[in-house]
Amino acid sequence: MTSRRDWLLHQLGITQWTLRRPAALSGEVAVVLPPEIRLLIVAEAPPAAEHPLVGDVARSLGLSLHQLYRLTPEQVVMLPPQTRCHSWWMGLEATRSLSGVSFTTPPLAALLGNAAAKRDLWQQICRYEQDFSA
Repeated sequence: MTSRRDWLLHQLGITQWTLRRPAALSGEVAVVLPPEIRLLIVAEAPPAAEHPLVGDVARSLGLSLHQLYRLTPEQVVMLPPQTRCHSWWMGLEATRSLSGVSFTTPPLAALLGNAAAKRDLWQQICRYEQDFSA
């Protein structure tokens, strides 16, 4: 059954398109984390997991590089509401609680040259390291 609107558009020669994934426009696209993920790295431009500082942080927390997952803030919004994971926000304020430990640091480029920011990150790691071993 066509509506009057559909009929008018057809008469005007306007082609109507149908979205293949209409949920994508309403924000219902979900990012699914693999089960082994323990730490999310959230940044506008997330660093490579192989970056030496990222590797050092992972080792200090007793994690392997396969347990890290890199996301942009736009992708964090798409995580399911019941997501439980630790997070490391680089250059961003934590915009979402993920029911885990949340570290915040300056962006990686600023962190590399800032001893005080590295010390602050280390203190955050020491404060919550037992949460990662549990």
